[in-house]
Amino acid sequence: MFDIALFWSAFAVLFVIIDPPGCAPIFATLTQGTSRKHQRSMAFKSVIVASIILVLFAYFGDFVFAKLGISLDALRIAGGIMLFIIGLNMVFEKRTETREERAEELLEETLDPEDISVFPMGIPMIAGPGTMASLLILAGDAGNDLPQQLAIMSALCAVLVITLIAFLIAGPLMKLMGKTFTNVLTRVLGVLLATLASQFVLDGLKGGLFAAL
Repeated sequence: MFDIALFWSAFAVLFVIIDPPGCAPIFATLTQGTSRKHQRSMAFKSVIVASIILVLFAYFGDFVFAKLGISLDALRIAGGIMLFIIGLNMVFEKRTETREERAEELLEETLDPEDISVFPMGIPMIAGPGTMASLLILAGDAGNDLPQQLAIMSALCAVLVITLIAFLIAGPLMKLMGKTFTNVLTRVLGVLLATLASQFVLDGLKGGLFAAL
């Protein structure tokens, strides 16, 4: 029988960690200046990539990490460093400059706009260390209990659908807010991203140090 209590518990945990309302403005910022078609494509691809990674990680994460000798703390540190670089680029408008340069190239060549579906939106924004760790714990607790596994996967699907909807409406909303507001928000989000990335690294270092003691 479907475990409704576990569904809502897993949904709450995954929703808070993935944070669709928080990811949506970042997605809109990273796709700013691109066509609506490209934004829709990136929204679907980001969620699909993250979905595949998270489902695979939920069932095979422990096995793969054990075989490779990789700890979750190492994953936190690596993800934090990558996210920190993105945050710095947003604060100093390096991403905006890159986008403008790429737009000029597109006038001469038939290159596709920047693909952000795998990095940073798919990983680590949606399928980040926190999400992976939570799924590992939830899946581990469920064990071979099919109703509990179904409840966890249903909760993950629900959160990912909400994330997709948030991405699809983020662009038009940001466009209505104007360029000045968008520029300010870009810097604020960059600072928040860099702070979040630093926390990932600190958590990874702390966990690694405790494990070594």
